[in-house]
Amino acid sequence: MDILIAVASRHGSTHEIGERIAQELRHVGHVVDVRAADEDAMVARYGAVIVGSAIYMGNWLPAARQFVERNRDWLAAVPVWLFSSGPLGQGDPQPHGDPAHLDAIMQATHARAHRIFVGKLDPSGLGLGERLITRVVKAPAGDFRDWETIRAWTHEIAMTLATPAGVHQ
Repeated sequence: MDILIAVASRHGSTHEIGERIAQELRHVGHVVDVRAADEDAMVARYGAVIVGSAIYMGNWLPAARQFVERNRDWLAAVPVWLFSSGPLGQGDPQPHGDPAHLDAIMQATHARAHRIFVGKLDPSGLGLGERLITRVVKAPAGDFRDWETIRAWTHEIAMTLATPAGVHQ
């Protein structure tokens, strides 16, 4: 099956999660494209989609929300999964809770599931304003992404999609 992974990523961490999901889906025989959510894509050629966004200030990035709005009718007609990347830390990553407006995004896409993955914070890639905010909220620096959790979720998705001809799981 042809699958689109559309991601909105400010500093690349969420895009890397999208690439890892694509790698796992390709391993079981799917054709997968990873594209920035603000990039125009011929969406009608895909049989399923995964939309992911970094969470900033409790919200999905505008590019991800706009992707959903632009493609609302198509997304309602194909299998959709959503993921968010953003909480930081080990043990009890912060902040807790779903991003704002997630219910509306879930309804617009008829998404089968939403998953929040712990993210990564590399202060060297931040602008002055972002560095100040991370200090104020005491955001821990580091790569907290749990690749095994991401892999397991991807395999849940793969199990619900038709296995391409000639590929054995």
